[in-house]
Amino acid sequence: MILVADSGSSKTDWMAYSPEQTLAFSTQGINPYFVNANDVVKILSKNKELAANANKIKEVYFFGSGCSTPDKHEIISNGLSAFFTNAFISVDHDLIGSAYATCGNKKGLTCILGTGSNISYFDGENVHETKHGLGYVLGDEGSGTYFGRKVLVSYLYKTMPNDLSTAFAAQFSVDKDIVIDNIYRKPFPNAYLATFSRFMITHKNHPFIQKILRDGFQEFIDTNVKDYKEYKTLDCNFVGSISFYYQEELKSVFAENNIKVGKILQKPIEGIFEYILKRERLLA
Repeated sequence: MILVADSGSSKTDWMAYSPEQTLAFSTQGINPYFVNANDVVKILSKNKELAANANKIKEVYFFGSGCSTPDKHEIISNGLSAFFTNAFISVDHDLIGSAYATCGNKKGLTCILGTGSNISYFDGENVHETKHGLGYVLGDEGSGTYFGRKVLVSYLYKTMPNDLSTAFAAQFSVDKDIVIDNIYRKPFPNAYLATFSRFMITHKNHPFIQKILRDGFQEFIDTNVKDYKEYKTLDCNFVGSISFYYQEELKSVFAENNIKVGKILQKPIEGIFEYILKRERLLA
């Protein structure tokens, strides 16, 4: 059995293949900046389907947020190896997985707009090293964390319009102390911030939210996309919930900058899964 995973900071999507069946399930996000090898084992153990099939897994292909350096690869690899004791383990950055899912074998820019954000150039075979992806403190422009922070700060500073502020208070029970405790004392502060971006979904037509969205996507373009000399001639492809749910606003801002938007996938796991199976000659 072959297992493929696409992991962000909030959620990990898994698909498993054997000649008899294909399985799909999800777990908590697995990011080596926020978990260690023991945490990985604990997260996997909570999923009944993974636990039931652990000994049958012979190959694991894991593509994850934060898996950009050898030491971060090792954290995830050690955790996976301890759980899937009979398996060959491969760990790569989530940008590589998103390139497989959106670009296939064609050149293009591959972008992640989920809990966090990132971008890289894919030449049809390899993802080129990127200076972006600085995380939720320094970067993550246009991401769920970025937008969640913008919405939350506007509420706490009372710069949010009254109608939205009332709706926000009805949806979230927060104050300054609760927010500070979750961000500075509890695990997964980026995922916590990203939860507040969900508020924008039901209020996305409000002028205040529209401005936050458009400004965020413009910042992503200015900070990330325009770093690539060929950005006006390449398709700019996306994966992640932010790009999917706000694709109308994203496409509009990109069109204003004369940038071509290619594929937009909420979840790249199916595309990655298909790419891996074809590469391993298990699919025609």
